[in-house]
Parts: sequence; structure tokens; C-alpha cells
Amino acid sequence: MLELNKAWEIYHTADLIHSSQVVTDAVARLAGEISLQFADKQPLVLCVMGGATVFAGQLLPLLTFPLDFDYVQVSRYGDAIRGGTMMWKVPPPANVKGRVVLVLDDILDEGITLAEIRVSVLELGAAACYSAVFADKEIGRPKPIHADFVGLRVPDRYVFGFGMDVHGAWRNLPAIYALKEE
Repeated sequence: MLELNKAWEIYHTADLIHSSQVVTDAVARLAGEISLQFADKQPLVLCVMGGATVFAGQLLPLLTFPLDFDYVQVSRYGDAIRGGTMMWKVPPPANVKGRVVLVLDDILDEGITLAEIRVSVLELGAAACYSAVFADKEIGRPKPIHADFVGLRVPDRYVFGFGMDVHGAWRNLPAIYALKEE
């Protein structure tokens, strides 16, 4: 847990990357794009806990097609700001077999986590696996996977807000911020 004074210091020194209005508009645009793609399907939507919780909570009510919902929980970060070893807390459910799956994630950073989720879902027999990420980080090098749907692009900095945390804090912010560059 981040000390309260440190959490406020991070917030007050952070750079605003995308306002809450830009975030809201991006979610609405994504909902339209995803609804067009899945109008004739009943996909299994998998939310990547906990980062994609806010994204999924805002997106799901805007989708205009029937769907089933479940979640996975995997992390490479914990409370750190650099990725480490992949840790499955809740793997993909067996009911992905034969299904069209849409994975919702908060951010496509290096792509390692989302690529592993996709491999796992397909190995379990999913008919297809699509992905929607709220943010795609522009890291300046190839990634092992590209999202089918992207809300916003963010710079190659540590970003937080709208489900993404910094040392466990600030997932609840309605806008996207980046840590102050040193």
C-alpha cells in the first residue's frame, strides 16, 4: 500500500495525458466499433482483473449485443512499475471452448501479458480470440500482439488512472496521467 502523502505527491506532480472527456469519448467510440464487429455473435467477454475493471464497467453497458461475461486474473506488475514474471491468479475458464472470445484489458504495454492470455484461450479451444485494450502504449518497438480494438494511445511513460494503478493507487481516476519524468 502506498503511503497517503506519497500518493498525493504522485498525483499532484503527474502530467495529464488524456482528460476524463477524452476517456469517455474513447469508450463510446470503442463500444460502437465492438458492437459492429459482434452484432451477429454472442461472445464470451473476459475482463482482465483488476486493471480492466473500470474499462469493462464503463464499456459493457454500451455494447448492443448479447454476451456472456467472465474474467481472468494475471499480472506481471503487482505493485511495481516494471513488468516481471507472469503470475496467473485466475486462468481462462474451460467454457472458452468453441466460443468467440473478446478479452478486455486496460493497457497494451509490451504485449507479453495479452499475448499469453490469447495463447491460453486458443489452447483451451476458443474458436477465435479478439482483444480490446483501453490504452496502447507507444513503446517504439515491435510487440508480440496487436489489439483488435484500441481506445487511446499513450506515450512510453508510466501511466495511471481509469483502472491503471501506480504502486496500487489511483485506479479510480477518470482521466489518464503519467508519472513526472525525472
